Amino acid sequence: MNESITLLSATAVTLGFVHTILGPDHYLPFIVLGEARKWNLRKTMLITFLCGLGHVLSSVVLGLAGIAAGISVNKLVNVESFRGNIAAWLFIAFGLVYLVISLRNLLRKKKHTHSHFHSGGEVHQHEHNHLSSHTHVHENGSKSLTPWILFLIFIFGPCEPLIPVLMYPAAQNNIHGTILVSVLFSVVTIATMMAVVLAFKLGLSKINLKPLEQYSNVIAGAMILLSGLAIQFLGL
Repeated sequence: MNESITLLSATAVTLGFVHTILGPDHYLPFIVLGEARKWNLRKTMLITFLCGLGHVLSSVVLGLAGIAAGISVNKLVNVESFRGNIAAWLFIAFGLVYLVISLRNLLRKKKHTHSHFHSGGEVHQHEHNHLSSHTHVHENGSKSLTPWILFLIFIFGPCEPLIPVLMYPAAQNNIHGTILVSVLFSVVTIATMMAVVLAFKLGLSKINLKPLEQYSNVIAGAMILLSGLAIQFLGL
């Protein structure tokens, strides 16, 4: 392995870690949705892994195809930028819709009192909400769709530094070097995503979140929405 590939390999490991840590969209959705949806640790980690895999593979495949076809790096950077815009707006849309639905369900769950008058002057009151009888129909469907929506968003989400900083420079040496830096970057990115999610998952399990439980889906929607806004307008 020549010095250039060695340097690019070290850069791949560093960038894989740094770009993941600095991008809350890489782990925040899994943390907040895992709590809101009551995903167990195994399911949370599996969804994080699959979304991370889709995230890195989409850029790796695009980069390898571009190198094989002789497409200029600037054109691929523009494609990655376009994909990034789509992913950001998908995050915003998903977060907004999730927030609105969660707020609606929260209001419908709120108990209120009705008075009933009977013949003979007898009056009684009872509390109820307008959601419980239909919860199983609507929530089960959304629960099954949520991981797939996340996966789709992460497929569109590019790994910005991978192609211009690592793959194209490595391709100047040999294709094996390109594959090596791509694998290193991908493994570190996915491992960092999973490590952060795992740390938060284990940490939150030690905290009493019962008082916030009824607001968990609202919080999840708001955090995903803010994450999407941060990507689109702050470049995170």
